[in-house]
Amino acid sequence: MRLFHPLAFFLVILSSLVNASVTVYYQVPFADSTATTSAASANYTGAAAYDPTVLTPPPVPAGLTTQFGIQLSSSSAAVQGLSIPQKGSFMGFSIEFTVVNQIFGVNATYLQVPFLNLMALLRERAGEVHIRVGGNTQETAVLVDSLPGGVMVAKERGTTDDVTATPTLLYTAEVFYTMANISALVNTKWFLGIPFNDTSNLRLGIAEVGEAVLSSPGYLLGFQVGNEPDLYAAHGVRPSTYAPSDYFNDFGIVATAVNNDGSIPVKNNLVAPSITGEWTPESVWDTGLVETYSSSLGALAVEHYPTDNCYALYGIGSPVVPQDVFQNFLNHTSGINIIAPYLNSTSYAQSSGLPMIMMETNSASCGGLPGISDTFGATLWALDYGLQMAYSNFSGAMMHVGGQDVYYNPFTPPPTNQSSYHQWTVGSVFYSTIVVAEAFGPSGNAQIIDLQANTDNMFTPAYAIYENGAPVRLVLLNYVSDPSGASDYTTTISIGGSAIGQSNATPAQIQVKYLVAPSVSEKYNITWAGQTFGGTFQSDGRLTGSESVQTINCDQSSSTCQVTVPAPGAALVFLSSNAYAESGNPSTQTFSTTAVTKTVNTAKVDPSVLATSNGMSGATWELGSTSKGNTGAGLRNSLSVVSIVGAAVLSTGMLCTWFWS
Repeated sequence: MRLFHPLAFFLVILSSLVNASVTVYYQVPFADSTATTSAASANYTGAAAYDPTVLTPPPVPAGLTTQFGIQLSSSSAAVQGLSIPQKGSFMGFSIEFTVVNQIFGVNATYLQVPFLNLMALLRERAGEVHIRVGGNTQETAVLVDSLPGGVMVAKERGTTDDVTATPTLLYTAEVFYTMANISALVNTKWFLGIPFNDTSNLRLGIAEVGEAVLSSPGYLLGFQVGNEPDLYAAHGVRPSTYAPSDYFNDFGIVATAVNNDGSIPVKNNLVAPSITGEWTPESVWDTGLVETYSSSLGALAVEHYPTDNCYALYGIGSPVVPQDVFQNFLNHTSGINIIAPYLNSTSYAQSSGLPMIMMETNSASCGGLPGISDTFGATLWALDYGLQMAYSNFSGAMMHVGGQDVYYNPFTPPPTNQSSYHQWTVGSVFYSTIVVAEAFGPSGNAQIIDLQANTDNMFTPAYAIYENGAPVRLVLLNYVSDPSGASDYTTTISIGGSAIGQSNATPAQIQVKYLVAPSVSEKYNITWAGQTFGGTFQSDGRLTGSESVQTINCDQSSSTCQVTVPAPGAALVFLSSNAYAESGNPSTQTFSTTAVTKTVNTAKVDPSVLATSNGMSGATWELGSTSKGNTGAGLRNSLSVVSIVGAAVLSTGMLCTWFWS
């Protein structure tokens, strides 16, 4: 078995890998298949991830109050309704299994640096990052010893019968080593899913190998048992009568098999039931699943999207017109209504001693909605929704990530055939995850409360975060899109004081970071504390621009601090210098990137590899691995996908990690 050594990093100049070599040059084409700047939105036919559709913001609400106060208690003991303690890693990612080679990297040696940079941004603020690898494709995934070309994943289309045309996924153990190497660099922790399509012939390899590679270093969080089982009947993968009692029986088969498998040492990290809402959670709890299998369960979970775009993709359900539903995402009641069906379950999870996870969510299932899922409106919605879940005692929420054909991705690598000259595209909801990470910080002791600010106005929600008994941060949102400035609001903040029978605890000054964009319809001109990831194909995973943090002096005579929130926008208010130092002023380690097939950066390729290819065939390219004794770690489709990890760029323009086998 391969041994993982996270500290065994070596800088390798690619040209020294071979003696006789061929230099491959690449010229950027004049146009590519996903260019969007010249396409009218109505006629756009490219990938959904780069759709230029821009919707009209909702009108400015009448009678909006733009001056109001926020009174905070100086002690959490006097605050009713505070959440359970939350971590900065609360908002993570659910990555569809089929795209891990696009997002993580080609294999355990060649990792995608933009992804590492993005995760590093969160790690430095939150301490760790939680990622679920799964989705529909986890159900039919098959672990194999090897795949042609040395790749770690491959899809077999046309081998499943469900209505979403989910392909069967073949994968190798290289996936787990890739995850382990990512974890060693940026402290990611993982949920995986046990295939559940055939309980009479269980495939527990993902648990056996996953435990062996990821569990000992502390990188493994647990295994889902079933993905959206309440949709099995509708998708034709279970009988039409499939019910919660049937899931109870199927879960029992898996739990028993895990208990009897000596290659799975951890027996209590299974996650259930990951339903979508077709069944109520209560209908599953009523089967006695939690009580019966308490020794096998590590967490309870659900998955939820507030709407869908399935009619556009599969002809399922009813058409959704994005312009008609845009306003539904731009208010505080959206998140409250989404979470309402789960309040009993979060309470039940606490009484059962288990965390409750929103294992997969985003703005709309079946890929999201054009002009909504990739806008600043979605940024504000996801931020508010995430904080509302935390306030409602979920313990984590995973924003789903798909391929090129979805609108809602937090981040998207370029199409493989363009990766030599295009960088990544960072989606609008990734900004939400940064703000949540900074709001909660790395302590694991953050407790949040919905302040119902401005007489609970749905356009101006606010949250307070307490740590160790004291208020440390505020999150203020403004959903209104008004370029005139007339809808910017100012809130007057006070902490403690005679009005609530406490000693004054208002600080002399506070620090504020702003999340802003010109409009809720904006896609890329989004900034967090003055910094941005840029537009389509413009990001290497690092924030660019000068950081801008506002220091506001408070009124000592009135013991108040005033913060103005633009329309639209959000503000993260640090109520003490310690709170700012803990999560708001990170020193992020990032990783250098190099495109290796431009004319200015050439890669020397083993001639034996070149001899077996048919030009730039895209199907048979392999690159000799830097893993000792392994020459089969292949690079398929394009050499340019190799963004190499390192702390500095060598003069050759190439840097890589070397993990010994």
